[in-house]
Amino acid sequence: MRAVVQRVSSSNVTVDENEISNIDKGLLVLLGVTHGDSSKDVDYLLEKIVNLRIFEDENEKMNLSLKDINGELLVVSQFTLYGDCRKGRRPNFTEAAKPDLANDLYEEFVEKARRQSINVGTGKFGAHMMVELVNDGPVTMLIDSEKHF
Repeated sequence: MRAVVQRVSSSNVTVDENEISNIDKGLLVLLGVTHGDSSKDVDYLLEKIVNLRIFEDENEKMNLSLKDINGELLVVSQFTLYGDCRKGRRPNFTEAAKPDLANDLYEEFVEKARRQSINVGTGKFGAHMMVELVNDGPVTMLIDSEKHF
């Protein structure tokens, strides 16, 4: 499981010209799932993301987590995180999980985040979405449950 985590001052998702979700200060998480992923990967990524110290403290040092600042989370499923661009000019998506598995783990990630009393917004799985964000910093982190990076 992979995530692109962006520290935002605001972010929103629009589908068919209708805003379906928005957050203020927090994290936009683009979440990708591969074939062998399980609840173990969900737990690892969620724990890492909500406790990642990438928000500034009073000394302007990245010392605070999403939980510390009571920030919000916007989670958007993105199979293209498993696009392989090493050969040719068209990405190969064979490493992306099939939709049923990907949606189940995406929903599990969202539900487990909500159980931690985090305000969580979502995209719409499988839809063509317009995602807007104001990246604060900019701060963008890549996290992989297999620890490839």
